[in-house]
Amino acid sequence: SNLDLTQISFYIKPDAKRSEDWEEVPDDIKNTFDKLGIPEAEKKYLSGVGAQYDSEVVYHKLKKEWEDQGVIFLDCDEALQKYPDLVKKYFMTSCVPVTLHKFSALHAAVWSGGTFIYVPPNVKVTMPLQAYFRMNEEAGGQFEHTLIIIDKGAELHYIEGCSSPRYNKNSLHAGCVELHVLEGAKMKYTSIENWSRNVFNLNTKRAMVHKNATVNWINGNMGSSRTMLYPSSVLIGEGAHAESLGIAFAGAGQD
Repeated sequence: SNLDLTQISFYIKPDAKRSEDWEEVPDDIKNTFDKLGIPEAEKKYLSGVGAQYDSEVVYHKLKKEWEDQGVIFLDCDEALQKYPDLVKKYFMTSCVPVTLHKFSALHAAVWSGGTFIYVPPNVKVTMPLQAYFRMNEEAGGQFEHTLIIIDKGAELHYIEGCSSPRYNKNSLHAGCVELHVLEGAKMKYTSIENWSRNVFNLNTKRAMVHKNATVNWINGNMGSSRTMLYPSSVLIGEGAHAESLGIAFAGAGQD
């Protein structure tokens, strides 16, 4: 492979602080997400939105009606500060262990940002939550962590989007997605990744599906030079059910 990890910047801090007000986001970053249609989608179709730029989340907001029902929607850094016991219980323990493979070990060592969601028992979130990850610097690395816990009888649809501009030097995306779908819960996970040709996309995604629970994976992948992506579901209870639909487009010079 022509990926040289010694040339990768493992943490790139954007020139912005985390905000719940879109107007407080710097214009250059805001313009990038405006072109992707994120603010308009938030107004019309979504229960909440998170936006990460390189290594940090710059915008995160959940609509009040879901806050009032106990739904937690934060980036993983903030969730670790506010709900340490809950995060530590599920973070890279039974779902994606640190020792699964070398890229999960790398992710565990250098992760930043990402998404944390907890849906309380029997709460059905009727509009999707969405997070968008933009890797914008040359020779950069992005290692966001997505940790979602759907408690008993609850329901959620979560959407994730990823993109990057094209540079002459290679970049690395080694994110991790962990879904815990507890008894009788339903989870739909949708992801569209549109990377440039200089990106190595080595992403690990897995769900733990409990008794009578259901998970649906829908994944689309375009662009990256190398892609390693195999969303998997571990059925650990009677009546557990999983479905996966993945569509990948590749051209010359792509594996």
